[in-house]
Amino acid sequence: MNSLSIKNLTKTYANGVQALNNISLEINNGMFGLLGPNGAGKSSLMRTIVGLQPADAGEILLNGMNILENPQFIKQQLGFLPQDFGVYPKISAQDLLNHIAIIKGVANKKERKEQIDSLLEKVNLSSHKNKEVYTFSGGMRQRFGVAQALLGNPKIIIVDEPTAGLDPEERNRFNGLLSEIGVERIVILSTHLVEDVRNLCSKMAIIKNGKVVLQGNPNDFVAELKGKIWQKQIQKAELEQYKTNSNVISSHYVGGKLNIQVYSEKTLLEFEAVNPTLEEVYFNNLNQL
Repeated sequence: MNSLSIKNLTKTYANGVQALNNISLEINNGMFGLLGPNGAGKSSLMRTIVGLQPADAGEILLNGMNILENPQFIKQQLGFLPQDFGVYPKISAQDLLNHIAIIKGVANKKERKEQIDSLLEKVNLSSHKNKEVYTFSGGMRQRFGVAQALLGNPKIIIVDEPTAGLDPEERNRFNGLLSEIGVERIVILSTHLVEDVRNLCSKMAIIKNGKVVLQGNPNDFVAELKGKIWQKQIQKAELEQYKTNSNVISSHYVGGKLNIQVYSEKTLLEFEAVNPTLEEVYFNNLNQL
């Protein structure tokens, strides 16, 4: 069992922005969802974990080793799937994986070939191994990204906004792949998409303005909201009035009509009770700050 323990992590940039504000998280094997709006501090946290930037204070322990003091330790055991790889060189998937494996320290040629063949099979790209990666579709590129992240059999994999731009079929296939690889290692899924966390993660945290506002089991959070979320269709001109008088957690259009969702522990007349999902948990917690 692997463990990542983040304790009182703080980071303020030179421009005065406090990206991380006393963050503490406990993460073990499996899929862990890090959920938050753009600019919440997710990327700053990822960069600090992988050793791309120092922290001002706090510590990060991977299996007991302080990786802020020993950044090389995590780099040897890390797989990273960024949101965007940028431009791929014009070489085949197999050759590019071989190049990345060498960089990751897989020195034995026979071992490299066996690992690459196995990973291409795992991500369903064996029949495309001789194609140049820049010609791949979005879904194929993401699956290739998983293969390169798994080279060297890392203990921790960090995945940043993985399903952005994928069509529903590719997204389902990709999510299935992610859930498979999370059994024997830590996989941190950093995203602003509630659906990805709901589908994949047994543990999660919500982060906003550099702070952790919630962490634990998604199903427990949904259960806690039962009987406390109410919905009503209103006129657009009434929205500000409702925001003033009620705890409005979200507003959205359904069939061209404006619907609001309100948190209340008491029954609200003229409102319809809503069966909460993780989306209501997310909006309710963002609304608290």
